[in-house]
Amino acid sequence: MQLFLDTADVSVLRDLAATGLVDGVTTNPTLIAKSGRPMFEVIAEICDIVEGPVSAEVAATESKAMLAEGRKLAAIATNVVVKVPLTREGLIATREFAIEGIQTNVTLCFSAPQALLAAKAGASYISPFVGRLDDYGAVGMELIAEIRAIYDNYDFDTEILAASIRNGAHVTGAAIAGADCATIPPDVFAALFKHPLTEKGLDQFLADWAKTGQSIL
Repeated sequence: MQLFLDTADVSVLRDLAATGLVDGVTTNPTLIAKSGRPMFEVIAEICDIVEGPVSAEVAATESKAMLAEGRKLAAIATNVVVKVPLTREGLIATREFAIEGIQTNVTLCFSAPQALLAAKAGASYISPFVGRLDDYGAVGMELIAEIRAIYDNYDFDTEILAASIRNGAHVTGAAIAGADCATIPPDVFAALFKHPLTEKGLDQFLADWAKTGQSIL
């Protein structure tokens, strides 16, 4: 499963991308606003840091305006993926983007029928919001499994990008359910490296090694 960072903080992205484990980036209007920087500047810089897909979201709600904004965003770099909302207008735009060869990430997906429509429209990625469904009283991970089954039934090329990830358990669940990718907040990504038993074991190994008085170099 590919791991994307959900951030527009370039300094944080540079640090985590240095691990070689970041496959892409997703942004949204809220993250861009938090950066306090011009959107086009931020997206261009992110695309220079990460070779994989970088989602940049349109602000328009009407399909013609989405198309105009999306074409402008796609022109920033070859790895830009235009992010559109899962609405009737958004899927009309998605269909046209597919015809034009522009990759899309259809966001704010909360049901399997929505995901089916996005795939039929030619979406490159579908973003089911796992955490928000959990907040709503549903089981977000069940949606990932439903979409996986539907896409496999009909050989859709649309990739499942698990979003609204809140913790490591969500990452594990998305991988088990068959998501192609997951987009993760930086703090959750950093936490994936850690386990108290790993740290305890390492401390013991280092203490025992020190007693030998040896050096590898």
